[in-house]
Amino acid sequence: MRIISGKFRSTKLFIPLGKETRPLKDITKESIFNTLLHFKKLPFKFKNAKILDLYSGTGSFGLECLSRDASKVTFVENNKNALKILQKNIYKLNIEKKTSVIEYSVLNYLSNIDNFNYRVDLIFLDPPYKERNIFELIDSIIKANILKKNGIVVIHRNKKSKDNYPNNFKILDIRKTYTFAFKESRKETSLEIDNKLSNKALSLYSELSEFPPIK
Repeated sequence: MRIISGKFRSTKLFIPLGKETRPLKDITKESIFNTLLHFKKLPFKFKNAKILDLYSGTGSFGLECLSRDASKVTFVENNKNALKILQKNIYKLNIEKKTSVIEYSVLNYLSNIDNFNYRVDLIFLDPPYKERNIFELIDSIIKANILKKNGIVVIHRNKKSKDNYPNNFKILDIRKTYTFAFKESRKETSLEIDNKLSNKALSLYSELSEFPPIK
């Protein structure tokens, strides 16, 4: 596993030795980043972006964002072995000041609004393939009101997964390897400071499924 592009390009990352976690493969990661950067309907700029990496594992996605000049990444993971490797990767890249590592379950983290002192530009959501509460996860993200206006959610799933999403999620584009779903909604919550926010979400279903569905 390596950094694909940016200032840490080609740097090898530490990975777990067993199959307790499902690291994001380089080929999958590269496809996601190419989509974010070049998709005409939803171009994304990583420079100075704030990222939330949920079910972060050993941090492959968030570390790639930092290599591409994101300003801050928060990693949320509750697997102790994955967290140890994530910390090693952070130290190796010398980016401690640009990262926060939270040892917490994702749903509990999202339900505690005190965790959020700023809004993010992009959320990467890579739950175990066996995870069935995708609707609840997305709904929690919406209710937490942590995305900036036009913020993006990337959901990495096995292509065979049959997930339910809130009604305001709409699939706009289907490709050979991934299905893209964008969400455009305006939803008020008691935490809103401005007017209703408009958020977009991108759902990516990976064809690669040889790893056990454990995260």
